[in-house]
Formats: sequence, C-alpha cells, structure tokens
Amino acid sequence: MPRMPLAERRRQLTEAAIRAMARDGVARTTTRSIAAEAGVSLSVFHYCFDSKQALLESVIETITDHYLGVVKEAIRPRATLHETVRAGFRAYWDHVRASPAEHMLTYELTQYALRQPGFEHLARRQHELYCATYAELIEQVRGGPAFELSVPVPVLARYLAAMTDGLTLNFLVLGDGRAAQDILDMVTAHVAGLVRAARPLDPVEPAEAPVG
Repeated sequence: MPRMPLAERRRQLTEAAIRAMARDGVARTTTRSIAAEAGVSLSVFHYCFDSKQALLESVIETITDHYLGVVKEAIRPRATLHETVRAGFRAYWDHVRASPAEHMLTYELTQYALRQPGFEHLARRQHELYCATYAELIEQVRGGPAFELSVPVPVLARYLAAMTDGLTLNFLVLGDGRAAQDILDMVTAHVAGLVRAARPLDPVEPAEAPVG
C-alpha cells in the first residue's frame, strides 16, 4: 500500500465513514467496515483516529464542508442582494436533493451523540458548527462594511441554521420539493430585507482657523 500523508489518509477514512454510515446507519457501522470501505487495514484506521468520537467529529465537519464549498461559490456578488441570497439557498438545496442520504446522516449523528454517554458534546459541536458556518456566509454576503444588518449576525446565523435544519428534515420525510422551494423563496425575501446599505459617514466639518 503506498504511503499517504496522515491528513490525506484521515480524509480518505472520513469519506469512507460517510459512505458506510449513510448506507448502513451509524450504529451498525464499525471501524472494521469503515477500513474495508476505504480499502485499508484496521491498524491504519486506529493510527489515524484514536477514538470513535474523533472520527464522528471529522465526519460532522466534512459533511458541513461538502455543502459549504458549493454555497460559498454560489454567493459571489450578483446584480442584486436578493439574487445573491437566493443563489446561496439554491446551491444548498441542490446539495440536499443530490445527496439526501448524507443529509439524513446528519440527523442520525445528532441522535446517536445525544443517546451515547460521553458523546453529547459532539451534538453540541455539530450545531455550533452550523451556526458558525452561517455566520461566515452572512459576512460573505454582507461584503464587509458595504451593508448593515438590522439584527446581530449570531442571531441571524442561528435562525438560518434552525430554518434550514428543519426544512431539510421536512423534505426528507415528506419529499415535497415544491413546498420546500416556496419556503426558501420566502426566507430569501426575509433575509434580503434584513440587510440594508450602510449609511455614509457624516462629513467632517473643517476646523475654524483661530482668530489672530
């Protein structure tokens, strides 16, 4: 087997774990089945991950990175702010529709972490990561000082994380893509309405010359 840098081997095993867990479920996926999925020995797995918690955290981060990349690319500046926001939501939703098993896995990971003693922090880490991800995307859309938000970034980030999390689960259960798209259009208009152009700074009055 060719030698591979540790970071690359960890990515390989993480992607294998995502495939195996999405197919077989978190509880039924073993370290041995992940190693087999990746085509490596069990000893290689244990060299890369010293615990199942470390593996699950890597899985959570990697799944988030999968859709974060496509959304970041989608929200490059467009003709209007509304179009930019809509493009971001559309990119996320395209990922949901293309990879439903991967998104279903995120809910299973949450439940598994909450039910396993000692794993609870992973569920918290997962949802903190969602909020941090949306905060990063909000800052990208806002474009630095060019726009102001009428609500704090952390509040909007948590709102978007909760909204997309609930809407994704609703779609996975009901399969109603049209209804989901209508809701995303409504949220797009709402979010765009929370952003306004920053007010220019008031001009500085020149100081009066001293009377001689």
